Amino acid sequence: MLKFYDKSSAPALLDMLRRRSAGENPEIMATVNRVIDDVRTRGDEALYEYSEKFDGVKLSSLFMSEEEKERLIAMVPDDLRRTMERAAENIRAFHEQQKQTSWIDASEGRVMGQRVLPLRRVGIYVPGGRAAYPSSVLMNAIPASVAGVDEIIMCTPPKAEGVNPAVIYAAHLAGVKNILTVGGAQAVAALAYGTESIKRVDKIVGPGNIYVAMAKRLCYGAVDIDMIAGPSEVLCICDESANASYIAADLLSQAEHDPLAASVLITTSRKKAEEIDAELARQTDLLARREIIMQSISSFGSAVIVDTLDEAAALSDEIAPEHLELALESPFEMLSKIRNAGSVFLGHMTPEPLGDYMAGPNHVLPTGGTARFSSALSVDSFVKKSSYLYFGREAFNSLADDVIRFAEAEGLDAHANSVRIRK
Repeated sequence: MLKFYDKSSAPALLDMLRRRSAGENPEIMATVNRVIDDVRTRGDEALYEYSEKFDGVKLSSLFMSEEEKERLIAMVPDDLRRTMERAAENIRAFHEQQKQTSWIDASEGRVMGQRVLPLRRVGIYVPGGRAAYPSSVLMNAIPASVAGVDEIIMCTPPKAEGVNPAVIYAAHLAGVKNILTVGGAQAVAALAYGTESIKRVDKIVGPGNIYVAMAKRLCYGAVDIDMIAGPSEVLCICDESANASYIAADLLSQAEHDPLAASVLITTSRKKAEEIDAELARQTDLLARREIIMQSISSFGSAVIVDTLDEAAALSDEIAPEHLELALESPFEMLSKIRNAGSVFLGHMTPEPLGDYMAGPNHVLPTGGTARFSSALSVDSFVKKSSYLYFGREAFNSLADDVIRFAEAEGLDAHANSVRIRK
């Protein structure tokens, strides 16, 4: 099932992984632009019309009522509630450790500092189709709550059969008060620019289809966004100590997401790679989403045989995977050699799905090689930092001549005069 590479052919693998994301579609961009302009012009009226046109639901209100929330929450089984509550507790505890504090430095007639301020209002998009995952609600909303965001608005498309009850319970656990039953590009536009009944937000986070992703891209600047997420990927580096059935299961868990998902193995042992490949075939036949898995593995399932673990680390950093598993006898030794990865899973008993649901670190991660320069969603994603400074006369005079000289060197006489006039 896997396509095998050696280190000399690894550049072909890198090229394939980088090209798998679909490029911009001009027709989709034009459609999304029209929707955004329409929502900006007609506000709520446009949202009601698009919900009926695209989702087949005639809304009486844009926001979910408290009665409907309670009805849906009551439908969540007790055992799932307990699982979600435990996950929320772990996620909150992890993200509490990320909080930063403001600081101040006062000395010699000057005061300088930095304030760490939460965003005032944030929108969280939750897909209404097969990607309506309550775990993503927890991962997006809890860091915002920990950061101190004043208001979190969740939006999800209306459905004739109703919204997933577990999604609403996840919102409840994360402290989300307002649930907007609008989806698609129109929801992104409403959050970005506001309507008669929807206040504009400072940032939009959360996954969505190509129309949602394009709307986030086009609205960026009017509003901040988390990222433009591409197809998911997992990369596993393993040695002879790895269990082939474990690794195969982990690769398959990523492949079932999407036909464009990539599952990559790097190992120093061809024998181990062949064992894992055989396990992939055996396990795939037992899985419900085997058609999607087969598309993913046949297109992007790969195994690279290298001579040393140092070569494996170097290739991994080139790929910069969303998820990186180090299924090694000494995983912590390898960790210090890894620079580019969204999240790293160490050892034989730390599969990637542990991080998806329960462990605590965020599962909203950079994809498509963007882990070279970007980070997982975190508390930092929901704060901004503002500096401030105060100078008394003596402190001002100690820098005045230097400021004048610098300003004049740049040809900015008014800047220089602003300082000179105070001397």
